Amino acid sequence: MADIPASPTRVAPDSVLCVVQARAGSPRLPGKVLRDLAGRPMRDFLLARLAPLRDYAPVVVATSTESRDDAVAEVASAAGVAVTRGSEADVLDRCVAALDEHPADHVIRITADCPLTDPHLVAAVVHRHLAAGADYTSNVLPRSFPKGLDVEVVRADVLRTAHAEASDGAEREHVTPFVYRRPERFVLANLTHSDPLGA
Repeated sequence: MADIPASPTRVAPDSVLCVVQARAGSPRLPGKVLRDLAGRPMRDFLLARLAPLRDYAPVVVATSTESRDDAVAEVASAAGVAVTRGSEADVLDRCVAALDEHPADHVIRITADCPLTDPHLVAAVVHRHLAAGADYTSNVLPRSFPKGLDVEVVRADVLRTAHAEASDGAEREHVTPFVYRRPERFVLANLTHSDPLGA
């Protein structure tokens, strides 16, 4: 496995943006990103864990314009994190809106329902992405890290290509499938753990 930095530091001169997508309208567990976790909303817990990323990657919460997501935006703002609001269903559009407001060369995608996201692992995936000169890098293709530690990094121009061309509903909702489903078109990379921990 590639080394995970002891602390996430600036990884390259390239600019990097971390977009955390969140919504309160989950059909399986409504309001899950606002549920209590260790005495605070799960969203706040996650943002505190991501704080070390701010040394090299601004963190932005991308939520919807639905009134039920007002609380999501308020929690992020209270934590000093920028907020972008857009379509609830078209998450790809929401991520690109965050990129429009906070221009960068690469975008880290984190989901709000993964509160144990490890900033050191995020940094390692970013290192792998930049070293490989990849268009898209993750730690899940194939999965060798435990579920809940998913990290994706995508070049900003590639994300914009997906935004312009993706028409399938799943590719709009899940942001990155347009890219990783087309390995003949895009350069894909993966950070793999030496032990299979992703079963």
